[in-house]
Amino acid sequence: MIEPVAHPVRRRPFGRLLRSFGYAFAGVGYLFRTQPNARIELAFGIAALGMATWLNISRVEWAVLILTIAAVIILEGLNTAIEAAVDLASPDIHPKAKIAKDVAAGMVLIAAIASVGVGLLILGPPLWEKVM
Repeated sequence: MIEPVAHPVRRRPFGRLLRSFGYAFAGVGYLFRTQPNARIELAFGIAALGMATWLNISRVEWAVLILTIAAVIILEGLNTAIEAAVDLASPDIHPKAKIAKDVAAGMVLIAAIASVGVGLLILGPPLWEKVM
């Protein structure tokens, strides 16, 4: 009978976890360093959070606002990743590469437009009360 070979158990899951976070932070850094739209979206998000603080919105409104801001930035990141992958896979101009890039950009646009609506619904009424 052949005995199974015991492999040494590596107990470094924390190191792998830290490396994963490092890669994730590198991706976020790349996004904000290279993508002007991501910086603009972040600036609008920070402005909305500042206004929400001033207007003293509810916890539920905070949750919706934060998720909406995050969704726009997440989609911008996915758009950037899709564009990079398409450029790598199809360095030449190809109609399907254009579709992939255009659809990804369109999803960011839809999220950005929806975020304006969310911002108006959440921040509009208390802002109106403060200024009137």
